[in-house]
Amino acid sequence: MTSDRSIMLVHAHPDDETTGSGVTMARYVAEGARVTLVTCTLGEEGEIHVPALAQLAADQADQLGGWRLGEWERACAHLGVTDRRFLGGAGRYRDSGMMGLESNNKPRAFWQADLEEAARLCLEVMREVRPQVLVTYDENGLYGHPDHIQAHRVAMRAAELAAEEGFGPAKIYWTAMADSQVEQLLKRFRELPDNPFAEFETAEEFPFSRPDTEIDAQIDGEAYVELKSAAFREYASQIPADSPFMLAASREWTALEHFVLAKGERGPDAGAQRWEDDLFGGVAPR
Repeated sequence: MTSDRSIMLVHAHPDDETTGSGVTMARYVAEGARVTLVTCTLGEEGEIHVPALAQLAADQADQLGGWRLGEWERACAHLGVTDRRFLGGAGRYRDSGMMGLESNNKPRAFWQADLEEAARLCLEVMREVRPQVLVTYDENGLYGHPDHIQAHRVAMRAAELAAEEGFGPAKIYWTAMADSQVEQLLKRFRELPDNPFAEFETAEEFPFSRPDTEIDAQIDGEAYVELKSAAFREYASQIPADSPFMLAASREWTALEHFVLAKGERGPDAGAQRWEDDLFGGVAPR
């Protein structure tokens, strides 16, 4: 493996990096690639699942962002990600909350950020690390959260600006949830007494899932599952140990991460599904 490979990931809030790309980051760290994580907000509007922290909420002390920053640092340490940053510095942009809430309109809300300004802050990081591969969300932010949508817009605009300067990423991937994997998750949820997705019978009904035919890459991070699980546990304020998500998180679900190739040439196919198994596939070494 070469050590001059560089991958940059743009996520919206602390814990998104672990959920959507934890084993991917851990794998490429282990392989010697430069892994750069850019997180856009501190996650100030998140739900709090630890009673002792309830008064940190946005409508009380409004200190959840600082707490989540600590969780983020510890989670990244488990994954081996040392090059981790907040877009424009910690606190530059605020968590907007779910779509349609009044928190979307707060002056520092990321949803209100000037796109060109935020993209140029992202571009500054790109100039430094020169990523061959960029990972972010799709146009809908995977599930419609305004900060995820804005992260997509910022990352994609920054990539355009980088290309204009002659060094943009060769490949851009969007995180995804494959139908085949969602089917397994829904099956696990049905075995739980408290099924938060009881209304969905199949993956096709699940709003965040993509048909397997639309998936381009699968990272099988079986060797890094324990690191991802340890990172998850650091986010106790957001993902309590008794959460249905934690109870349903089988090794298969945790180990596999899927992506859609939004820009660049596909690398070699692998496995029965003929998906890429390396996000650097086909990228010329530097």
